[in-house]
Amino acid sequence: MGNLKPHLVRIIAAILLVSGLAVPSRAQIVPYDPSLNDLAETLGSIHYLTNLCADEKSNRWRDEMSDLLATERPDPVRRSRLVASFNRGYRSFASVYVSCTDQARLAADQFLARGAALAVEIENRFVQ
Repeated sequence: MGNLKPHLVRIIAAILLVSGLAVPSRAQIVPYDPSLNDLAETLGSIHYLTNLCADEKSNRWRDEMSDLLATERPDPVRRSRLVASFNRGYRSFASVYVSCTDQARLAADQFLARGAALAVEIENRFVQ
């Protein structure tokens, strides 16, 4: 994921580090961050809901989040925001559903569809 601007920022940061100059501490701003944060929150929701209703627990959606972070390589501030979004999605359903119900299954299906739609949107709009 990414576009030219974040790629250039990383190259400039690497050049500054190699040359011994200080790298500004400002958080990197990426145009798809709102969508990416929404995707992270959706992944957290899916992680909770699918495990709630699964016969066997899985870290599949937590692993998807880890893969997203590894691919994106966000600066510490962006990483913190993405992780907070994932956790918010997880906690929002942990506070509502304590056992698997038809509503929980329906919510899981809806969030799976939302996650797929967000991934396609990010890919189509921002990845070249």
